[in-house]
Amino acid sequence: MPRTQYYCASTLDGYIAEADDTLGWLLEYEGSFEGDGVEPIKGSYDRFYENVGALVSGAVTYEWILGHIGDGGEWPYKGKPYWVLSSRDLPQPAGDEVDVRIAEAKVADLHDEMIAAAGEHNLWVVGGGNVASQFADAGLLDEVLVTVVPVVLGEGKPLFDRRLPGGPMKLAGTRTFDSGMVELRYEI
Repeated sequence: MPRTQYYCASTLDGYIAEADDTLGWLLEYEGSFEGDGVEPIKGSYDRFYENVGALVSGAVTYEWILGHIGDGGEWPYKGKPYWVLSSRDLPQPAGDEVDVRIAEAKVADLHDEMIAAAGEHNLWVVGGGNVASQFADAGLLDEVLVTVVPVVLGEGKPLFDRRLPGGPMKLAGTRTFDSGMVELRYEI
């Protein structure tokens, strides 16, 4: 059964981006770890992405992706529907197999459509913290997969925008990477 997953990287102090939405702390990170049970970081994203059938993000994340690929760059999520939660008129990426849907609606009103579009795969809540919080508030977030990067920013965009309803999440697993990053998987 498809699951709704929030998959992202976070600093040790719980931020997914700098205050100005940049990701230098992640993209420029170089670390290493040699220990028992360590896994290669290379390929971990690809293994996750193989099980993604549809994606959703907010406008800021979407605009960051568009800016990151630049003019003439390829849309990284070809062949998979991608919802952008926004009331603004946003540009659409060009290219074959690009399916971007701008929607001004509550996540509860879109969730069934998103899950149906994902087929037998999962719905990936790409970001940011506000979108993930909306899914959690509506009781529609099944898992949180956060890769903790041993960097401290002190301020920035938080993993979640607010306290989540319900009790604590249940730890479902951990993975230690050769980069010194650790993935934590929680069920809600």
